[in-house]
Amino acid sequence: MDTARLSRFVSGLWDEEIVPRLVDYIRIPNKSPMFDKEWKAHGHMDAAVKLMSDWARTKLAALPGSSLEVVQLEGRTPLIYIEVPGQGDDTVVLYGHLDKQPEMTGWAEGLGPWVPVIKGDKLYGRGGADDGYAIFGSLAALLALHEQGVPHARCVVMIEACEESGSYDLPFYVDHLAARIGNPSLVVCLDSGCGNYEQLWLTTSLRGMTGGNLTVKVLDEGVHSGDASGVVPSSFRILREILSRLEDPETGMIKPKELYVEIPAQRVEQAQHAAKVLGTDIYSKFPWAEGMQPVTKELPELVLNRTWRPQLAVTGVGGIPPLDSAGNVLRPFTAVKLSLRVPPTLDAKQAGRFLKQLLEKDPPYGATVTFDLEKDGSGWNAPALSPWLEQAVTEASQHQFGAPATYMGEGGSIPFMGMLGEKFPKAQFLITGVLGPHSNAHGPNEFLHIPTGKKVTGVVAEVVAQHYAQGAKG
Repeated sequence: MDTARLSRFVSGLWDEEIVPRLVDYIRIPNKSPMFDKEWKAHGHMDAAVKLMSDWARTKLAALPGSSLEVVQLEGRTPLIYIEVPGQGDDTVVLYGHLDKQPEMTGWAEGLGPWVPVIKGDKLYGRGGADDGYAIFGSLAALLALHEQGVPHARCVVMIEACEESGSYDLPFYVDHLAARIGNPSLVVCLDSGCGNYEQLWLTTSLRGMTGGNLTVKVLDEGVHSGDASGVVPSSFRILREILSRLEDPETGMIKPKELYVEIPAQRVEQAQHAAKVLGTDIYSKFPWAEGMQPVTKELPELVLNRTWRPQLAVTGVGGIPPLDSAGNVLRPFTAVKLSLRVPPTLDAKQAGRFLKQLLEKDPPYGATVTFDLEKDGSGWNAPALSPWLEQAVTEASQHQFGAPATYMGEGGSIPFMGMLGEKFPKAQFLITGVLGPHSNAHGPNEFLHIPTGKKVTGVVAEVVAQHYAQGAKG
């Protein structure tokens, strides 16, 4: 395979077709079902599916025998399912998603979640990097192989529409399509991150997540704060006390030992290496307020904090009026949405049950305390890389990035990986992505770094080709 020719082909396809389609995709406010309960009626998800599937069908003509189906189970989000024939009896699964996080505030002037803007080599807007480019990158990689007549195994591309809500629809599709998917020996996922844009980053683990809505109610209606304060306990104070059962308010460390696991020695070594490669970029990539500092300056500890240790984020608040309409009222309740990241190998369902019991038991002053569990997706720890995959990744990173690959866990969750890891324990995994410094997935000013998208596409093509070559060798 001529890797320089492959890179030229991929770059041209990105410039001429993929970036313009991603521009159109960013304009569609197809928020994940958790953030748009009326997603079906609004039609945005269907619009995103049509945009992607229409483009894919035009390219499948160059991949003889290929097929595309939009699978729609009753009451569930749609799924794009593509089969591309290959040689041999093996199967590669390439995965991505098309649903998006909500708008978020704080976008810079001229930018917005549904306003695609290209500045230099960055495409701003919600969902381009997380993870709209996946279907385009996956098919571009296969087209690049066909352009040179390079053989590959049968490939299945699956693009779901529920990932940002915890992929709760996906198990039903995996079961529904099990016979057609087959037994893949390689899984490629483009929904992860990268430590920098100068080299390939392989994700070795993903944290799980549990969480939901914690509500503390003390009254049936609000009352004058001058009359009630000192008599009626504040729901906000009670909520703070309850949260302190879970999180140390001074250090941010999660208190219960039940939410920790022993970190594998190899992952500790990889964290130390990643810390050396990244240096202070581990924390300087964030848009810090003036004077702010990270929780520690020990760089390997920061890597392990965000990849293997439980951490809490309060992502929403209810029962609190905005500042300009906050009267002198002791409010009847306070509610918060909790997002608890849990270690990759911890059972998230068990963690969710533990969390509910911890927060609801023995409510101070007899307050009504409820924790409505919304999600409990387990994480994933990658199996050891086969020698062929490690070699293929090393070579592809040098060809596409001109630098060696680096391995690091990610702090986010991709429920599909844990699901496939359980169903196909012998499969190898190539988990990577384009979400690097300042790309700000889920937040304001999210962007796709276009050159990295091209290079990652080239890496996928090379690895898929080597997967077949290794199988052909026996």
